[in-house]
Parts: sequence; C-alpha cells; structure tokens
Amino acid sequence: MRKIDPFLLLIMAAVALASILPAQGSAAEILGHLGILGIALLFFVHGAALPREVVINGLVQWRLHLLIFAITFVVFPLVTMPFGALPPQWIPPDLLLGFLYLSALPSAVSSSIAFTAMARGNVPAAICSSAASNVFGLLLTPLLLSLLTRTSVEGGFDLTQALADVIVQLLVPFMAGHLARPWLAGLMARYEHRINLLDQGIILLIVYAAFSQSVVDGLWSHLPPSSVALAVALCLVLLGIVLAITAFAARRLGFSRQDEIAAVFCGSKKSLASGLPLAKVLFGVAPGFGMIVLPIMFYNQIQILVGAVIARRYAQSETAQAPG
Repeated sequence: MRKIDPFLLLIMAAVALASILPAQGSAAEILGHLGILGIALLFFVHGAALPREVVINGLVQWRLHLLIFAITFVVFPLVTMPFGALPPQWIPPDLLLGFLYLSALPSAVSSSIAFTAMARGNVPAAICSSAASNVFGLLLTPLLLSLLTRTSVEGGFDLTQALADVIVQLLVPFMAGHLARPWLAGLMARYEHRINLLDQGIILLIVYAAFSQSVVDGLWSHLPPSSVALAVALCLVLLGIVLAITAFAARRLGFSRQDEIAAVFCGSKKSLASGLPLAKVLFGVAPGFGMIVLPIMFYNQIQILVGAVIARRYAQSETAQAPG
C-alpha cells in the first residue's frame, strides 16, 4: 500500500497549527500580502516550466483531449451538483461551495503524468492534456463556478470580479513566465527540486493563513465531525463515479489501452497546486475559506492513494498479457 504523502502530513500540520495558534491582526495581514506575492511567483514559475512544443505536439490527439476536458469540466460538475440536495445540517453551504469549486478545477499535472507513466499509458498525451487543462482552467474555473453557484448556492458568485482577479494575479504572471521561458528553461531544469519545494512552501503558507482566518471566524464551531466524515465519503463517491464513467467512455469510443490510461488519470485528477492558490484569489476574504478548501484537500490524497492502486493494476495486466 502506498505510504501517506509527506506533503499531506505537512498540510495537516499547517491546519493543526492554525487551529491552535491562528495568525491574527498584523501577523495575518503580513501573511496575506506574502500569500499574494507567493501566488504570483508560483504561477510565473508554472508558466516558465511549460514547454510550448508539448502543447503544439499534443494537438493532433484532439479526440482524446476532448474526452478528458469533457470529464474534467462537464462530467465532474454534473456528478457533484446533486450534493446540493443534501440537508444543510449535513453539508454546510461553504462545504457545498467547496465541492462545487472542486468539480470546476482543472486536472492535476504532476500526478496525472506520473500515474499515466506508471500504468504504461500515453505519457505525451497526459502531459499535453493536463498542462492545457491548467492553462484554460484559469479562466474556465471561475466561469463554471459562476454557473454552478447560480443554481446551488445562495447569493451566487461575482464572476466579473473573479475574472479580473484571476487575470491580474494569476494569468498575467503565468504568461510573463511563459514568455520568459527561452531564458529560464535551463535554470528551471537545473533547480527543479528546489522549485518543487517553493511550490509546496507557498501552498503551506496559503493553507496556514486561510485556516487561521477561518478558525478566528469560528470554523470548527460551524463544521461538526459528521460533516467532515461526509466530505471524505463524498470525495470517494465522486472519484469512483468519475473513474467508471471515464473508463467506460474511453472503451466505447474505441481508444487504445494507452489512451484509455491517459484519459482515466487526467480526467479523474483535480489540481491541488492550482486549486489552493486559485481559491485564495477567489475566496480569500470569505469567512468560510477553510471549509471551502476542505474537499480539494481530501480529494487530493484520496486520488493519489486510489490512483496508485489502479496504476499498478494497469501495469500488471499489461505484463500478464504480453507474449512470453
């Protein structure tokens, strides 16, 4: 069985620290400014790390990418919307908003590629699809969330302000980084490990600052343990349904085994690396921010544990079918 991701333990530690010793007053204000700068730096680095040729070379497999995009941005929201029928005492409004936000997020990049490779699937397609999902997701996620909250969450969602914030705080740094890639590509490759540490450090800062604010606003008094257990169960249900739909659709459409694997892993993943910074931009001042990001935090670890099992099974079945 796959070991628990050490990064997940760090996230849990950040949540625990915020629950016991939340940042308040001037400390919280400083963390807020650092978070904004960190997010801009994070997306600048993401832009610089994206090879342009990967996107161009992957365009020829448009049918596969269309399936993955449909799973990521259409099937996920459709499967998640019925959660709104649950009683508010089971799933508080902010937690429901968190699930709708989760459903609108782009695919994860690193885990999608890693599990596709582990399962011996179409790695170039996984690279192209997950990267493109994150680029388009910067604008598509707020649009989708606006549509979902219009029918499922009281008060709706301010799309105009959200798009303006995303463009200024995320898209502009991302494009600046991508334009600077010709001069930074060597540096990015040489310091890849340190860049990953920077990525994780900024996410931990966001988690601590966000949960500090939510704890001060009474997060744990409004979120009973039963709702936490329900959130985990709903993440499991959501992942199971999406995995089944993706595999079924890939086979009915006649995709090869390698393409099916790429669809399964790219379609079922949701990005924590993009999800938390984007949530900070969209919901940073919301009192229930900590509750909003719980689903993506739970779903992230569940998708890794389940994905590892599925990837091994794909690899083992291919080995068993190979001619002796």
